[in-house]
Amino acid sequence: MDFQWNLVWDSVPTLLDGAILTLKLTTIAVSIGVVLGTVFGIMRLSRTPLRYLAVGYIDFIRGTPLLVQIFIIYYGMPPFIGTAIPPYIAALIALSINSGAYVAEIVRAGIQSIEKGQTEAALSLGLSSSATMIHIILPQAFKRIIPPLGNEFIALLKDSSLVSAIALEELVRKAQIVAGRTFRPFEVWFVVAIMYLIMTVAVSRIVSILERRLRVGE
Repeated sequence: MDFQWNLVWDSVPTLLDGAILTLKLTTIAVSIGVVLGTVFGIMRLSRTPLRYLAVGYIDFIRGTPLLVQIFIIYYGMPPFIGTAIPPYIAALIALSINSGAYVAEIVRAGIQSIEKGQTEAALSLGLSSSATMIHIILPQAFKRIIPPLGNEFIALLKDSSLVSAIALEELVRKAQIVAGRTFRPFEVWFVVAIMYLIMTVAVSRIVSILERRLRVGE
């Protein structure tokens, strides 16, 4: 069977639309996930009852499949809130919550990697615990967690393909539509694989550049 290059070329614009949506969805979800992860990562290290809330959230999300979480948001929540949730919003909520749990563990590890003496020194100089965390610990921790955050972005970029199950037309859903219309699945999925490879390699390079620049700035 010959490889249909003309089919590949004709399919690229449609698949690019899906790839753009995939990137947009992943970028927003990871951005929200960083905020959630920072909050829950700090809560995870606290000695207050909030620690148990953070542990419950992290364990539940990390211990259940992302696809199940997507279905809970998209199919399970509407009866409770009295209205349907659009696929894009459901996907964004599920991916953000999922990313937040993994980022929380990354942030926790980053904070714990900072020498305790710095916290003690800051407190001895009169800084409050919150000011020490914001101005002393977190800036250093974030420099150290850039690589694992990049890995989280790449992992979520690939896992975002699961939102095709709720008919959101990201890259995988677009590919399903094109393959069903053309009856040439090999060519279509080959192009999709190349697109994912390009996106993940590009993200890896960006993370490497950012990591080097942060090291130079130290």
